[in-house]
Amino acid sequence: MLDILIFGATGYTGRLITRYLATHPQRATFTLGLAARSQQKLKALVDELGDAALHVRTFIVDVTNSDEVGTVVQEAHVVLNAVGLYSQHGNPVLEACVHHRRHYLDIVGELSQLREIIHSFDHLAAESNTVIVPCVGMIVVPSDIMAYVANKTLKSFAGPLTGIDMSTSAWEINGFTYSGGSIASALSAIENPSKEAKNAVRTDFSLSPVRGVPSPRPQAFYSLPVLDTPMRGTFFAQSMVNRRLVQRSWGLFELVARNPTGVFPPELSATVDGSEYSYGAAFKYDEFLVHSNRFRAFRYLAVFACIVMMMPFPFVLRIVSKFLPQPGEGPTDEQLEARSLNITNITTSTPDSQGHTVSVRTTFKGKGDAAYLLTAVFVSEAALALVLDKDRLPPLGKRGGVLTPMTAFGDVLVRRLNACDRIKIESEVLPTDGPKKTR
Repeated sequence: MLDILIFGATGYTGRLITRYLATHPQRATFTLGLAARSQQKLKALVDELGDAALHVRTFIVDVTNSDEVGTVVQEAHVVLNAVGLYSQHGNPVLEACVHHRRHYLDIVGELSQLREIIHSFDHLAAESNTVIVPCVGMIVVPSDIMAYVANKTLKSFAGPLTGIDMSTSAWEINGFTYSGGSIASALSAIENPSKEAKNAVRTDFSLSPVRGVPSPRPQAFYSLPVLDTPMRGTFFAQSMVNRRLVQRSWGLFELVARNPTGVFPPELSATVDGSEYSYGAAFKYDEFLVHSNRFRAFRYLAVFACIVMMMPFPFVLRIVSKFLPQPGEGPTDEQLEARSLNITNITTSTPDSQGHTVSVRTTFKGKGDAAYLLTAVFVSEAALALVLDKDRLPPLGKRGGVLTPMTAFGDVLVRRLNACDRIKIESEVLPTDGPKKTR
């Protein structure tokens, strides 16, 4: 049986994931398979990989055919789904994984689809110890890591019962272009969900198993607190998805902290220290997009406003999309390599009995295009965590269910990302007399 099987291997992002895993330094320790609809495209991908394609199994499968999908899914322990248009094509793969107890990862970013996945599959996956983790890409992973690592650093300095009051991430994206598949998925996410489904995910904690303190309302302009040199920016459109998933991480960790016996079987609940993972009852999260000058900030807001005004008229967006990259198209390798992602997060604790707080600065530095190259790294290393580090996964990752990157992989994924040559994650306490590195 294969360790990892990639569905949609011949798509734009699928090819990047395939290349990353096929040439991974640990390639000799896991087996790999590729699945796609087009035999011609799959052969071209294998030819492109050359020697790296040795011992890689291939499958021709139509993801709209549930019988074909079910047969192929049974060939692997971990299924990595890179098929575009998840709301139309993604569910048969996920349903087959849950039915056959195969771990499942994807890079979806459709909120209404996520809500449906949680409601339909969370209980079944948890009962069968199957790990289901949507959104293992630029959407969610860095945001989830920022809050998780900041919480660990805060607790290591101020004590295990220390909670978070506010966590804010400032994103600096240096170069960004959508692929044709991303554009098609975005249009599908706008057109397909019902109004009821869209409204259901617009509120805080709509994906969380428990409700917490609402995060600050979105605003046009932001400034990152505490730093001597302020970082300023604007509302970040991606933050709507990121916040909901970070809040789901908070909610899942809160369940563990409040009632581990209600989450895990007795033999496991006795070994789980929920306070290690809890962000605290007061936790709030927000983020924004940094701009180098005011002109870029106003231009971004203007473009975003135009897109929002066109959303009630999908046919207009369809016309515009004809002049944008089509499915299978995207940035060149040179463009992907020239880009980068830098995130700075400031997390502040709740006041102690004397009214004192502690602030933590956590940074993420990624080399390469965030939406595609780094997404390939995120989801590939998560899949390898399930294959090579399953005994070191956090409690929820061992139990299963519809999880988030940090609740499923935690420190294992952070360490794997820090070990690759594209990503560096650091965290330090910021006392009044200057920073003190703790992680």
